[in-house]
Amino acid sequence: MPSFREALATQRWDDHRYYHHSRINQSLHLFSAISFLVAYATCVVSPALAALIGWLFAMVSRQAGHFFFEPKGYDTVNDATHEHKEAIKVGYNLRRKLVLLAVWAAAPAMLWLDPTLFGALRARGGAADFLHRLGEVWFAVGVGGLLFRTVQLAFVKDVRTGLVWLTKILTDPFHDVQLYYKAPLHLLRGERLDPMPEARRA
Repeated sequence: MPSFREALATQRWDDHRYYHHSRINQSLHLFSAISFLVAYATCVVSPALAALIGWLFAMVSRQAGHFFFEPKGYDTVNDATHEHKEAIKVGYNLRRKLVLLAVWAAAPAMLWLDPTLFGALRARGGAADFLHRLGEVWFAVGVGGLLFRTVQLAFVKDVRTGLVWLTKILTDPFHDVQLYYKAPLHLLRGERLDPMPEARRA
């Protein structure tokens, strides 16, 4: 059985080679990673503000890269169909992401209809208070999404797979900066897709 570190490296490698061919997607992941790092630092002072940064900047840019710019056709680098990659995805595949994003997008409407969110929050009124409460709800959605998939993986696979995935997600911003810091330069040179020579050799 591989060590925790080896299992983490495998999940990171599979995520990169299967889901990050587009240089636009990689560049958006770089922006997302930097935004997440800002959110991490902000979380010490205000989790609600950190959630607003995380969802509005980091998550929107990250998921836009996957939904709109990542190729969905046959993957010749990995000799795999898009359907196969979605089926074996450890974390949130596109279908699961749509559910999570639907919950995220519904939060502002729910707060508008019931400012206390069924008595769970204290509403004082005003735009600043609404944004603070929205940040609190989005923070709960983010934490809940992480814990839900971690527990789900523990049941459908094993506990270690869930913990490795959770570790991967929490450390992705640091890893993505290291991995994709050159992506904007490749884009400026006209390279739309990463040739991934390291994956072809694997």
